[in-house]
Amino acid sequence: MNAPPELDLLYVDEHLVVVDKPAGIAVHRSNLVGADDDYVIDRLRRQIEGPLHLAHRLDRATSGVLLVARSVEAAADLGRQLMDRKVDKSYLAVVRGWPAESGTIDHPLTGASLKGERKPARTNWRRLATVELPIEMGRYPQQRYALLDVEPETGRYQQIRRHFAHASHHIVGDTTHGRGDHNRLFRMHYGVHRLLLHAWRLRFAHPADGRAMGLSAPVDAMWIKALAGLGWTLPAVT
Repeated sequence: MNAPPELDLLYVDEHLVVVDKPAGIAVHRSNLVGADDDYVIDRLRRQIEGPLHLAHRLDRATSGVLLVARSVEAAADLGRQLMDRKVDKSYLAVVRGWPAESGTIDHPLTGASLKGERKPARTNWRRLATVELPIEMGRYPQQRYALLDVEPETGRYQQIRRHFAHASHHIVGDTTHGRGDHNRLFRMHYGVHRLLLHAWRLRFAHPADGRAMGLSAPVDAMWIKALAGLGWTLPAVT
């Protein structure tokens, strides 16, 4: 069996590694995912020697910037930044409908079991583009979609996906919380077979010297296909 391809690394030093995580691969072994032979952390261990500690997580279906510490001390510092909400995370998402130009979803969520106590969860968004497609589906002769820049304030399980489903602006390609009819539309008309949620930018303080770090991950080929089909271009990363 051929070895899986190496990961694209966005930044590397003796304290941390920033990975461009592909869609469709789990970050690590977990009871929440099936038994796979391929995980991000295993690929990374074949590329980077020494200890590696995941500073945060991305869903299997989500692509983009993933932060990994190379020491216990760096992991602890990044963990504190995350707990104190000092890490700015920005995602790109394609959703059904046209949300307002900006807003916040403030809706408590349960944990990964989807049961038990609900904890505070807030997600902010800014609308980047809209489109109305002349495709009839159900009782509507046209279908509306929007491209959003999404910034979660908290980090609950599948927070962005669950929040936009709660707001009836389901993320395209979400097979768990999304809408099957809209997912099929994107497969049929645009050849898009993945969740259109991408961890676009990450801003944090370097764990060793505190300098401001800003990393971004480019969108993959399927994202490019979707953007081209919808007539959208991404703004420059700032």
